[in-house]
Amino acid sequence: MATTVVEDVSTDGEDREQRGRDAVGSGRGFAWLLVITGAAGLLAAWVITIDKFKLLEAKVEGKSFTPGCSLNPIVSCGNIMESDQASAFGFPNPMLGLVTYGMVIAIGMGLLAGARYRRWFWLGLNAGTLFGVGFCAWLQYQSLYVIGSLCLWCSLAWIATIVMFCYVTVHNLKHRFLPAPEGLRRALMEFHWVPPVLWIGVIGMLILTKWWWFWTGGTPS
Repeated sequence: MATTVVEDVSTDGEDREQRGRDAVGSGRGFAWLLVITGAAGLLAAWVITIDKFKLLEAKVEGKSFTPGCSLNPIVSCGNIMESDQASAFGFPNPMLGLVTYGMVIAIGMGLLAGARYRRWFWLGLNAGTLFGVGFCAWLQYQSLYVIGSLCLWCSLAWIATIVMFCYVTVHNLKHRFLPAPEGLRRALMEFHWVPPVLWIGVIGMLILTKWWWFWTGGTPS
């Protein structure tokens, strides 16, 4: 019986060692990136949530409320908040951000403390950030081409989510959690900054061209 117990303990120890080898942490740079982008998204979600509640409260009292980021007819957070798209899931969109960005901050802080996560965890984070950028892309289209207004806090959340998704993907490619041709993997390791810069640059160009008449002091065509 004693031998059996020793063998069981030994096997359990080997299993824990194997699980430890399967788990992967990260460098401090990537951990801080998750913390910073998560904090930026959380800040944006928090401000929008507060302004949304103030807007609803003002409506109930028969008053008007103009969010601080409503600067002109184009940069108007109020128009975004009052749209149907602002509650895509039946509740204000930023409330989703309060949860998800907070989770990203927690993951980043865990990495700074030396945490290591297994492959399924990293793939889950990748899937979550993929959903995030997909939802942001839909909101960007709605904002520019349906609602016709721009929210600065929303833009901050878009940028944070894009950077977050790109670097989580690069991290998973680095550790071969995601399949990719070796040439592509090496290129992304070397030029990891290119995808987020190009992505954000395209969004900036779309915003610039959509309201070119406004930025140049003209009239809408």
